[in-house]
Amino acid sequence: MKDCAIIPAYNEEKTIKEVVERIQKAGLIPVVIDDNSIDRTSEIAEKSGSIVIRKTKNAGKGEALKTGIEYVSKNMPEIENIIFIDADLQYYPEEADRLLKPLKDGTADMVMGFRDWSNVPFRHRLGNFVWKTAFNTFFGTKMFDTNCGYMAIKTDAIDMAKDALHGGYIIENSLLSHAVKNGLKIYQVPVTVTYNHRSEIPRGIRMVSGITLFILKEGLKYRIFKK
Repeated sequence: MKDCAIIPAYNEEKTIKEVVERIQKAGLIPVVIDDNSIDRTSEIAEKSGSIVIRKTKNAGKGEALKTGIEYVSKNMPEIENIIFIDADLQYYPEEADRLLKPLKDGTADMVMGFRDWSNVPFRHRLGNFVWKTAFNTFFGTKMFDTNCGYMAIKTDAIDMAKDALHGGYIIENSLLSHAVKNGLKIYQVPVTVTYNHRSEIPRGIRMVSGITLFILKEGLKYRIFKK
């Protein structure tokens, strides 16, 4: 197999077995990055057949993805494409081929899913409308969704991805903005999403403000300094 899935996980013992098994059925090698869980996430993932890297300190999704990318780069030279997918079954592993196809046929260097907004809670739709509009305005893109966590990237774009991975809620927008700045071909495909829980209002406020400020800051820098 020439494709793998990096799966950041924190206390996901209830879903990690199913995620790993469905990733394998989709024809990808699963690589679980356990972000110092206090449950049986690592044990279950390993028994299910996944490569498991367990971090000794909880550092967030961005650092987990970076750890996964570094592992694949050093230890899996045969890998041509990488999928990023969460461990909570919000996205469907069976749809990985939708993201991989544009990479394999040369249409794109990076692919991000876009969600069916009729299946997204209202406040999530509102936040994403603000982010999408701001991102497209500043970066001159026509993205349908700028915050979908289901993504795929060619391994030859990995250095850009590592530089773009930060903490907090800005991961997707950081990857997209770096891709634009580096002249990568970006493509989007529809993906199914299932929301098993809603963000609480304080967390939602932090997300909206943090992502909006990031887009404004990076967008202005891009507008001012782009050649």
